[in-house]
Amino acid sequence: MPLLGGIRPPIAVLCVLILALAGLTAKVLGPGADSVVPEAVLTSQQHFAEDGAIALRASIDERVTDLERTATVLNAGAPAEPEKVLSDLGAAYQKWTGTTILDLESGDVLAARGERIPLAWLDDDVLTGDQALAPRMVRLETGDVRLMTMVVLDWKNQPQQLLIASNSLTVPDVSLGEFRTMSVVARDGEVLATAGFEQSEALNSDKQREELTFLRKQMSQLSDRAAEKTEQNPVSAKEPGSRGYPGVSGTLLGDDYNGRVTTAGYASLASSDPEDKKSVAAGLGLAVVAMLPVVQQQGAGGADRELFGLVAAGALVVLGLLAAAVLWGRVQRPLLRLFLESRRLARGDVTRPVDVPRWGEAARVGTALERLRGQLGGPGHEPDAGAGRGTRFGTGVPLALTAVLLLLWCVPVGLLLNRTDGSVSVPATMVNDQRDRTDLVADRVRRALNEAQTDLVSTARLIDADDAARTEQVLGDTLREHTRYQALYVVDDAGAVVARAGDDPHAWRDQKDGALVRVSGEGEKKPVIQAGAPVPDHQGTTLVGEVRIEFINSLLTRPGLGEVRVVDADARTLAANDGFLAFEKLSEDALPDLVRAASVQVGAGPVENGLLIRDGGDVTVAAAAPFSGGGIASDLGWTVVSWQNADHFEITAYEREDRSVLAGLLGLAAIVVCLGWIHLVVARPLRALAVSAEQLADGDLKTVHYPRYQDEVGAVVRSLELIRQQLQARRQSEARRPAESRPGAGGR
Repeated sequence: MPLLGGIRPPIAVLCVLILALAGLTAKVLGPGADSVVPEAVLTSQQHFAEDGAIALRASIDERVTDLERTATVLNAGAPAEPEKVLSDLGAAYQKWTGTTILDLESGDVLAARGERIPLAWLDDDVLTGDQALAPRMVRLETGDVRLMTMVVLDWKNQPQQLLIASNSLTVPDVSLGEFRTMSVVARDGEVLATAGFEQSEALNSDKQREELTFLRKQMSQLSDRAAEKTEQNPVSAKEPGSRGYPGVSGTLLGDDYNGRVTTAGYASLASSDPEDKKSVAAGLGLAVVAMLPVVQQQGAGGADRELFGLVAAGALVVLGLLAAAVLWGRVQRPLLRLFLESRRLARGDVTRPVDVPRWGEAARVGTALERLRGQLGGPGHEPDAGAGRGTRFGTGVPLALTAVLLLLWCVPVGLLLNRTDGSVSVPATMVNDQRDRTDLVADRVRRALNEAQTDLVSTARLIDADDAARTEQVLGDTLREHTRYQALYVVDDAGAVVARAGDDPHAWRDQKDGALVRVSGEGEKKPVIQAGAPVPDHQGTTLVGEVRIEFINSLLTRPGLGEVRVVDADARTLAANDGFLAFEKLSEDALPDLVRAASVQVGAGPVENGLLIRDGGDVTVAAAAPFSGGGIASDLGWTVVSWQNADHFEITAYEREDRSVLAGLLGLAAIVVCLGWIHLVVARPLRALAVSAEQLADGDLKTVHYPRYQDEVGAVVRSLELIRQQLQARRQSEARRPAESRPGAGGR
């Protein structure tokens, strides 16, 4: 009989799993190597750096796109004087620190505005070849680095001109909080720009100045490490199958000073969709580093946790041994006795009575074997035919008892130990980061709406409302170029549509406040966000673009922020990163109050707010950030609100709870696997064996018994088949004896 079959392997596996789980329990529920900073805080810094990298990449790409779009508009029109070109460019876009137009043939500067742009870096490699006119980073005489963007102005019968625009690689204009600093880092680790230290310049005490010097050194060191890490391939730098930020991002730990540890997140600039859309900024080799000093986490209750882990592991071992003893005494031993007794009877040894087990299917089989022994001619009293059949409880009883013993450990550990409630301590950093990142998302949405309206202003210059065919062609080209729009159309002063492209237009009527960004579509499936721009030289004619809600939703999708929504002044939902109903109210009672509080004018304008909401056993981190910072979108009265349950954070309390639940689930899995194994390979075949043995003892000699498994039950079945053959031969022999004893039998 093979050792891997029958009752022994599942019991052995159960013992091994219990011991392994006990060791794991002692480790994960005992004293762990708690990091000096909660993992949730580090992850938050990584997300903050990713948000900064996204904002910087979008800003650089948008500036390049705006300059290229301006060149397209200029080249399509009549030649213009260089001074007028730069004047109109500065009036439409306030993005560049300096602009210059020079003659490509002679190299003479024709016009210049703003910061002086050096021209020594211009050579044949910049103007020709595969990388011709590609944006370049150029160092000025002052040591500052500027990003130079170039386009060619080419009119018929006019010499070609080169338009150069420079802009500084500044940190995105986002809310950094009180202690966070952010830097733009070059490929070699050089810090090109930093924001956040300005708040510390007015420090007076020597101790504060020393800490500022320490933080500056930390930023330099962490930037070097981040630059080295961002050189990795984004695919190989991530876990297999992981998604999320398309570039390289991660976290770093610096040195500690005065009880605070320097934490940092880094992220390389990467295209939002590397497969479909190339990014100019992504090819510059830049990275963003966000640094925040955090108070060190104090490990509490190390000795108590060690004792707790050992007690939990010891309890599991004791209950596991009891469970194994039940299976050994109530299932394995009776089954092995049946195997030995059935083999003895099959070999013809019927002198001794069968050792019948006390209960269950084993008792039924043993009783049947004893009756068969009597039928084979064995001495002694044959038990009644109904003996043993009244046993209702079979092998399921010890299996159930085993499950109960193990559940006595799994249920308390998984459902009761290390449970958190509404009093769990959430680091203040998480609330602050939720607020600051929500403000960053609000800034992205506001800028996107401003850019959408600015694009319409630029496109409106190409429109001749008197030529509908030409206008529709311009609208179609613009719609294909800008995926943020779902429809573009031109309306006259009466609101009639003159030309259109894309989806069916919605009504656009003059309003008293003359707002150029509006919301409509109440009662429909989705809100309709419209942006407008007056068409030059056509009084009352407006170019209207409907911004896709899906585009706004994509701006709200950021990891680690939970649910994010854009709401109007009445706290009605206009866009969300998850499913929503158009114009539905916020569900949480505290969220509308948070939105109203964020809209209150404080100083120069409304400010963002963060809130920790404790409701019963739930802890929620929420934040609201109103639109502020300039542009037409600032006057909409919209707010970005975000919230998430704190149990999503990787902080110690929730990690211990998760570990306890995991230990309980692993124990439950061991119960299901091992006891299910025993039920399938032992209990069910043993029940069928009891029925077959009783039928054989009742005189059914026609049914042939085939063993289905090569184990203890299968061995008993084989012995029953041998006993059946012996009884059949014995009955045939007894039937022949009367015939042989009659007179004349056997011939003359």
